[in-house]
Amino acid sequence: MGGLTEAKLRALAGERSYERGLGYVDAVSGIEVDDGRIRASVRGTERYEAELVLGGRGKPTGTCDCPYGQEGNFCKHLVALGLTVIAEQADLPRRRETARDRARDLDTWLSGLSRKDLLALVRDEIAEDRQLRRRLELRAASARGDLAGIRSRIRELFDIGPFAQYGYVEYTDARAYADQAGQAVTVIRSLTTSGRAADAIALAREAIGMLAAVVENVDDSEGRLGEISAGLADAHHDACRAGRPDPEELARWLVTHALDDAADLTDIDPLDYEDLLDERGMAALRRHASEAWKANRTGWAEKHLMQRLAKSGRDIDTVIAVHAADLAPNGHTHLLIARELDTAGRTAEALEWAERGIRETEDLATVDTSLVDHLADRYTRTDRLADAVTLRRDHFTARPTPLTYQRLRAAARAAACWPPEREKALDLLRADAERKDAHAGRVLVDVLLDDEDVDAAWQAAGEYGAGDDQWLTLADRRRPTRPADALAVYRRLSAPLTRQTGNHAYEQLVGLLLSMRDCHGRLGTPDDFTAYTTDLRTTQKRKRNLMRLMDAHGL
Repeated sequence: MGGLTEAKLRALAGERSYERGLGYVDAVSGIEVDDGRIRASVRGTERYEAELVLGGRGKPTGTCDCPYGQEGNFCKHLVALGLTVIAEQADLPRRRETARDRARDLDTWLSGLSRKDLLALVRDEIAEDRQLRRRLELRAASARGDLAGIRSRIRELFDIGPFAQYGYVEYTDARAYADQAGQAVTVIRSLTTSGRAADAIALAREAIGMLAAVVENVDDSEGRLGEISAGLADAHHDACRAGRPDPEELARWLVTHALDDAADLTDIDPLDYEDLLDERGMAALRRHASEAWKANRTGWAEKHLMQRLAKSGRDIDTVIAVHAADLAPNGHTHLLIARELDTAGRTAEALEWAERGIRETEDLATVDTSLVDHLADRYTRTDRLADAVTLRRDHFTARPTPLTYQRLRAAARAAACWPPEREKALDLLRADAERKDAHAGRVLVDVLLDDEDVDAAWQAAGEYGAGDDQWLTLADRRRPTRPADALAVYRRLSAPLTRQTGNHAYEQLVGLLLSMRDCHGRLGTPDDFTAYTTDLRTTQKRKRNLMRLMDAHGL
């Protein structure tokens, strides 16, 4: 408990909640201390229940049933409880021992009650506590072997009606709903442990369907329904392991579930049941999956299941057949097939599929770039350098970008033919730019900069236009040798910034001023720069953050 400090509370809650929590310290009452947990009531607009979880290496956490706390925030009530804990640090061991004594006293008292008195007590409590009554009703139905009764109770557990307004469970009610729905997992597990695995299997499947039917109508921001679905999936697997259902029936259900929307909820993998299916069940699993895929060859779930089963059985031809039945127009599926064949050591077939993907893409501008990279890499590794250059040239022609230019340059250099290829590429960009294609002009400037041809990039920017970011890069590159040219760019870029406010604009402006100062230093005109900054200070003097930033840089 000693790890809790005021600084940690302030960091967890934020300044506003921390300051407000200071005024609620006197409203904390009924502190209960367990190992690592402290609970109390805090009187605010209403009486709220707050709980701090301490101990361990992680930071303290807390929950509170006030509206702000139910949104997942560390509220002022938790701050008040935390401050009370810090103030009463020395008293915590005594409080913890008192809580243990009370628990022992309660157990002793309950043990001493007669059967009649104990029954009367339980009846009184279930009359007052609806959730307790439901839990005990489930236990009673399970003990009687009343499958219909258990099924009815589980349906009630998943009913969102009592928690929903207008058919939707809001965040503030989602935790209570999840606490109720989560009881279904406990009931299903208890059936398995009591020797009724077949009933547990049936109810787990029904419960998964019930949860899937309501999940879209619950604000599950905290992921509690996800935890319940995982619990149902585990309970189903454990029940199957205990009950050993018919392998073919299990296979049929696994395929049906894998193709259902509920599969995304539970993440049940049919291959996790491989040891329960045996040879006959696995054959049925593949048969049912194949039938489903043939009925819907473009369905994502059907394709994914078929591929998983085929890969597990090392059936590469089936994997390829599934991919080939729904080829993407951009060559992406051809790439997947080529990679599968490469992994299987069938490199010649892999190359054929990659080349086919390029041929069958109607417009190379839309081709999956990874397919081009894959095929070019294969050409390079097999010493087909001319083919790699041709592929890269065709791709650049269809999609002239700095990246495709760089890829063409690398391939052409490897093939020792870059100078002529470079001229063709630049001619293409110049031709496009002369047709008033602003994008081509920007690409031309970028690739010339990438080639370290600053003079040509400067000329292209002047002829075809460039963006401010490109002009800034050009000025930075040109400043050492042509400071006057760079200075003109910096002056132009700084003008609109003087009409803006905000620290980001000020930082940009000061960066330009530093570059301008360097230019004037190279030109031997420092007095001109001093006059410029003096005038700037006069016109911008109300911008105090700008003035401070200029002072910090000696401007």
